[in-house]
Amino acid sequence: MNDLSNLNEPAAIAGIWADSRACGFTMASEPLTCSLLRTLAATKPAARFLELGSGSGLSTAWLLDGMDAASSLSTVDNDEALLAILKKHLGADPRLTVACADGDDFLRSLQGQRFDFIFADTWAGKYRLLDEALALLNPGGLYVIDDMLPQPNWPEGHAEKVAHLVATLEQREDFRLTKLSWASGVMLVSRR
Repeated sequence: MNDLSNLNEPAAIAGIWADSRACGFTMASEPLTCSLLRTLAATKPAARFLELGSGSGLSTAWLLDGMDAASSLSTVDNDEALLAILKKHLGADPRLTVACADGDDFLRSLQGQRFDFIFADTWAGKYRLLDEALALLNPGGLYVIDDMLPQPNWPEGHAEKVAHLVATLEQREDFRLTKLSWASGVMLVSRR
């Protein structure tokens, strides 16, 4: 089995990749992680999805490809140039709401709302405001994070932040989790 063969990328991916490279964006989620996101999204019919850290829309495209017509996705990033790429390729999808905002402020603005699936791909909701992000998750909901294995672009001291985050999630009694030493390192966390 080759996990990179026959990924069946969403139609928008080629254009998003081309525009992402043209603007110098190199922090996109990798295809294996995105493929997993799509499969997980397909298990949540009529669900509310939240993506923290849209980037140029690569993972957004995969999430949308897995979601059914009754689901909705809210995504946020603070980089208008990257969001312009996302909107160019995905903006016509009526299930999608895009916000250009500071991740911390956006996350705080969601207090009291509930989601069935959260993909935290930025500091907000992952290394900052973790409790606030987890509080948004419905019972049975999934919280997914990636980039948990060492990456060449990690700043000095980041490995300690990752270790602390993993340890914090492992100690939570109200969640069950699975750690995958695969792709960039993925954690799947579900509220009990």
